[in-house]
Amino acid sequence: MTRIRFADSVRRLVPLAWPVLVGQIAVMMFSTIDTLMMGRVGPADLAGLAVGSAAYVTIFVGLMGVVLAVGPIAGRQFGAQDLPGAGRSFVQAQWLALLLCVPGCLALWFPDPFTALAQLDAAQADKVRAYTRPEAFALPAALLFTAFRGFSTAVSRPKAVMAMQLAGLTAKVPLNAVLVFGWGPVPALGVAGCGWATALAMISQAAAAAVLLRRDPFYRPFQIPHLWHTRPQWPDLLALVRLGLPMGGSILVEVTGFTFMAFFVARLGATPVAGHQIAVNLVAMMFMIALALATAAGTLVAQHLGAGDKPAARTVGRHAMALAALTAATVGALVAWGREPIVGLYTRDATTAAAALPLLVWVWFFHLGDALQTVAAYVLRAYQVATLPMVIYVVALWGLGIGGGYLLAFGPQAAGAVGFWQAATAGLVTAALLLSLLLRRVFNENR
Repeated sequence: MTRIRFADSVRRLVPLAWPVLVGQIAVMMFSTIDTLMMGRVGPADLAGLAVGSAAYVTIFVGLMGVVLAVGPIAGRQFGAQDLPGAGRSFVQAQWLALLLCVPGCLALWFPDPFTALAQLDAAQADKVRAYTRPEAFALPAALLFTAFRGFSTAVSRPKAVMAMQLAGLTAKVPLNAVLVFGWGPVPALGVAGCGWATALAMISQAAAAAVLLRRDPFYRPFQIPHLWHTRPQWPDLLALVRLGLPMGGSILVEVTGFTFMAFFVARLGATPVAGHQIAVNLVAMMFMIALALATAAGTLVAQHLGAGDKPAARTVGRHAMALAALTAATVGALVAWGREPIVGLYTRDATTAAAALPLLVWVWFFHLGDALQTVAAYVLRAYQVATLPMVIYVVALWGLGIGGGYLLAFGPQAAGAVGFWQAATAGLVTAALLLSLLLRRVFNENR
């Protein structure tokens, strides 16, 4: 059997990872554009965006994680050369996306639990609703596109996903500018404009993906029927849900470990939450590098497992972890050293900048832990190990991260937003360590 060197793994990971990185940066630019524009509108709208976007992300990401179960399943089928089987899994993932839209859209239309958690007054709560209600129209398109993304990446077609995500960003920028600030007969909608711009862009993006599936010759061997010409197949849906629920739970815990920070920080006032929103957006942009590498690693490992090549799967997984550590340490150092000019790009308000800068002191270790736990989790999902990682996330990110952060922020030390970031860093590093140990055990069991 040919020995796979680290350089060989890098040469295979990078072509899969860079389109995912570009596409995910395009997705993150949605939030960045919103944050930059709301920074110009004022702290009240920026604070409304922080809580509203945290509510949307909490709902979307939890549901997205369930739909993304199509990735490990279709990846194994692709590795085993069962292309029609992978196509059938994709169609069932689309049905699952539509079924999950029902509770998701209701939660976005009535975001009262989130505004109550953030203890917002009536005016601030209205701004949150102005953002989340348009997002209820974006959610079905976003989840259908998630199925397309998971499937296309699993079958080594990430550039198609990237093209659609860049097209969505191209639509988002002018829509945002017109709807937020107004233009001609279009009134300035402020934070509501961000929500409507996202909805229109996501619907356009999902429609473009549907056209691509019909016209791109690459997808023909998968024999993908039109969604409306099929019916939900409950055994296939059950297989997706069995893997997807713990996957979605893990992603939900991971994301709410940060979105709940926004709800609690909002209790400190508009300026602290505005500074927090800048810091969250920055580290989320950094996270896209780790997510791209994790997606590529999970894809290759699943394909090797489908082909029955366990040694190659194990080697690629180990090399991905090493590459994640090297990349995250380098990026974290660069951002930590250049944090002042970087924050200056987000806001001209000295008070908001002063609130954001102390949070970024923790960025180096924060990002390193974030990168390692993400790659480990995606490789574990390729092995269809998802339940124990979810338990690890609950203990590390909710228990240590949110619980510890609340005590530091509002306890005797009253560290404020910095306390949440200190605890979140500790939680991520703990999750990275525990998931790495679990991954090592899985490798040893699959020799």
